[in-house]
Amino acid sequence: MQTTDQLTTVETAKKLGLLPEEFERIKEILGRTPNFTELSIFSVMWSEHCSYKNSIVWLKTLPREGAGMLAKAGEENAGLVDIGKGYACAFKIESHNHPSALEPYQGAATGVGGINRDIFTMGARPVAQLNSLRFGNLKLDKTRWLLKGVVKGIGDYGNAFGIPVLGGEVFFDPCYNENPLVNAMSVGIVKVGETASATSYGAGNHVYIVGSSTGKDGIHGATFASGDLNEESAKDLPAVQVGDPFQEKLLLEATLEVIKTGAIIGMQDMGAAGITCSTSEMSAKGEHGMNIWLDKVPTRQEGMQAWEILLSESQERMLMVVEAGREAEVEAVFDKWDLHHAIIGEVIEGGRLKYYMKGELVADVPANDLVLGGGAPIYHREYKEPAYFSETKKFDINSIPEPDNLKEIALHLLGHPNIASKRWVYDQYDSMVGTANISTNKPADAGLLYLKDTGKVLAMTVDCNARYVHADPETGASIAVAEAARNLVCSGAKPLGVTNCLNFGNPYNPEVYWQFVGAIKGMGAACRAFDTPVTGGNVSFYNQTVLDNSTVPVFPTPTIGMIGLMDSPEEAMGLGFESAGDLIFMLGSSRNDISSSQYLSSWHKVALSPAPAFNINDELVLQAALATLTKGKLIESAHDVSDGGLFVTLAESGFVNSLGCDIQSEQGIRNDAFLFGEAQGRVVVSVKPAKLEAFKTALEQHSSLTFKQLGHVSSAEVKVDDISFGQIKNLFGLYNNALTNIMHEQL
Repeated sequence: MQTTDQLTTVETAKKLGLLPEEFERIKEILGRTPNFTELSIFSVMWSEHCSYKNSIVWLKTLPREGAGMLAKAGEENAGLVDIGKGYACAFKIESHNHPSALEPYQGAATGVGGINRDIFTMGARPVAQLNSLRFGNLKLDKTRWLLKGVVKGIGDYGNAFGIPVLGGEVFFDPCYNENPLVNAMSVGIVKVGETASATSYGAGNHVYIVGSSTGKDGIHGATFASGDLNEESAKDLPAVQVGDPFQEKLLLEATLEVIKTGAIIGMQDMGAAGITCSTSEMSAKGEHGMNIWLDKVPTRQEGMQAWEILLSESQERMLMVVEAGREAEVEAVFDKWDLHHAIIGEVIEGGRLKYYMKGELVADVPANDLVLGGGAPIYHREYKEPAYFSETKKFDINSIPEPDNLKEIALHLLGHPNIASKRWVYDQYDSMVGTANISTNKPADAGLLYLKDTGKVLAMTVDCNARYVHADPETGASIAVAEAARNLVCSGAKPLGVTNCLNFGNPYNPEVYWQFVGAIKGMGAACRAFDTPVTGGNVSFYNQTVLDNSTVPVFPTPTIGMIGLMDSPEEAMGLGFESAGDLIFMLGSSRNDISSSQYLSSWHKVALSPAPAFNINDELVLQAALATLTKGKLIESAHDVSDGGLFVTLAESGFVNSLGCDIQSEQGIRNDAFLFGEAQGRVVVSVKPAKLEAFKTALEQHSSLTFKQLGHVSSAEVKVDDISFGQIKNLFGLYNNALTNIMHEQL
């Protein structure tokens, strides 16, 4: 063991992000004062990023049971759901916010790489990606630099790796000026029974490191991700990893092949905290220990110290435990794929991790005390209602005069970056690689992937309107789940399960933690209602920005990733109007509600108002009715009413096939609320006149559902009452080019 002059103090612990009481707890666990290497190990494993110490109490309240669940939240690197015909879907979403704030290209790229490794370490082949992105004011040079770097990083890594992007969202608000949110989701497919587990057992089995050499990039990255960004954060640039998608592609193929040998006891991606995390979590799960010889780890730089090797987050690396006597089989696979591999340790009885450097024991720690579910600390944080929340309730729609310039407002919304096409973004992504994306030629509310081996279609989406969550965390988070489910049902799929990426400010701020608790309550209630268990995800705290010389948290942003399934491509439902003369109906009720809408926010500059009208029981009825209509092939299109309100929904439905519409407003509903309000629980569908009676008959079994004919599909013009909003091709030009024009003007 290292000499006493290398022992640490409480001040050292503070610099590493540990609380004084945590330092004392570490001394109790070890029965002595830790040395710097040991303290570094505890600091990353007890960081929020790895231990969820400030969130796990509430995360455990989320529903995790459900039909078809093969791997529940926290059991493996990603959730796993049975999709029939002998196959399962692995899926997960994670954040890479802080790295992307400092170095957007590599931060975003390595976020994509890391989430894909979580999928294929389970034995699943990644088949689709999605992303949810938040940026600040687009007028700022920094925002445009961040946007450009993040999008290019996602595109370059994903395109080279060869996985299509099937969906996503991009949202802009000044609260994200300095702290963008970069949430990446990966979806993979595996045969049931051919998965690998992140575990370690069997004394004498060898521990391998496979893939890239270990460098100094990403050191203390988990700690970096568990603290506030500030003016000193640029000094933490080494905490941003560097990715290599071509190496990752080799690692993918080798991993899937080596699993088939049956020689692998367990494996885990080296993400946050690197070797430290993978050795401790695998050992704790398998109730064994390890001897690790750090000087045998292949490194990119000479003279790396033990703690640097342990904490490095260099990308494209895996830890594998191989059954003794079968090393040659495994190494033959690595050699075939030209991948570096080295035996760096062995499994031992007991639960201790012993790390050696050139024969010297540099750290001796108990694995179970390091990990979530073991000895990692758990906190019940204080929370209180923010002062602004009572202000949101004071909003009165009557304080907003009814406008008479509806066309001007409509054009404003179609051209707003939060509403307009994100073509500038997705044109940089490959959405067709693999040739299984069926939503390109027939756009739908969700991304749709044809599973050739089963004949089924996997649907997927990411959703969250953070403005709603800020207005009311509980209602806003419920809406995020409901909208995700609505998007899947509109596309013809049955929702199966949820993964989440919970982006919030500093958890030690009671008002931030109140937002977090409310969001968890709302999410849990909605997931139970829709029978979509939470299979896992990620918590990202400490997201904040500086506005008007004050540090403020970002909008609470609990991003929901959801998957669903349909039995065949014939069940897929597009969002676009199909033919002039088709009838347009709205399922659900119009309301005199403009709360938290894009219209109220950007046109009237009203920052505080309640979340839009939402009733989960109405939502369940709506989605059940919609499923009946799509299964019975009684509608031609379905598109939910969400951001921008009914007018944007109608326009987007018309853009697909260059068709207009002629609709009538609703008596008793303000025109601005009718067209631009974002009250939930509404879907616009189109119906062939010949199917009208069958359509109405089908809805009779959902008698509590309100529905109303709005008008009909027309050839080219968008009309509401006697107001012409213009030709659909002109509206599409505005919508399709708005973000592109902004970026081309500024870059």
